[in-house]
Amino acid sequence: MGAMNIFLGELVGTFLLILLGVGVTANVLLNRSKGQGSGWIVITWGWGFAVAVGVYVAGWASGGHLNPAVTIALTLCGKSPFWAMPFYFLGQVIGGLLGAFAAWLAYYPHWVATPDGETKLKCFATKPAIRRLGWNFVTEFIGTAVLIIGILGIFNAHNAIASGMGPYAVGILIVAIGMSLGGPTGYAINPVRDLCPRIIHAIVPMRAKGSSDWGYAWVPIVGPILGGVAGAYVYEKLIEPLRMLGDFH
Repeated sequence: MGAMNIFLGELVGTFLLILLGVGVTANVLLNRSKGQGSGWIVITWGWGFAVAVGVYVAGWASGGHLNPAVTIALTLCGKSPFWAMPFYFLGQVIGGLLGAFAAWLAYYPHWVATPDGETKLKCFATKPAIRRLGWNFVTEFIGTAVLIIGILGIFNAHNAIASGMGPYAVGILIVAIGMSLGGPTGYAINPVRDLCPRIIHAIVPMRAKGSSDWGYAWVPIVGPILGGVAGAYVYEKLIEPLRMLGDFH
């Protein structure tokens, strides 16, 4: 797996993830969209499918991390090389920026038709239901720890998942996290998922778009990174050693 494969795979995969994810949120929230008002269930499934599609497209080229927290966690677990981290991060950031920009283009008339600036921001970036930054951090930390434990578990050889089913299972994991833990913060669980669309929100022209809320932006960056590290530690130290107790096949 070469540096260019990693960079391009992560760029394309993250592009699709953010385009489809921001797109489904805009579909549900923006005025006069066909999906307006269809609710949280549509958003969670939309993001789950977006992750699955991105991983299917990028998995063979880069491993389909699409998330700096995943890259850091897998590197610490020895499942991804340290030298590759900059190529993962660069692909993820560029892909995330392009995906958010493409979603803005796709829904252009609907930004005009939606006067509320807070609604527009919610299409791009996460926003807590109750703004208490310490507890919002805890939610993102826990959600990302579950994500990493889930990913490591799904791809554990003892599960013997059929070829090609891994990305679908990760998509289901994203839906589960969204339905169970997404209520407090909107479940970024991915620094790029929040940061890149927030940057695009800040720079593209939109009437009455309001603040990009940079005061909150550290939460969906730091929370997922530290939560991912914690999830990797828990899996490697508590769950993975179970195989030493016997063969579970």
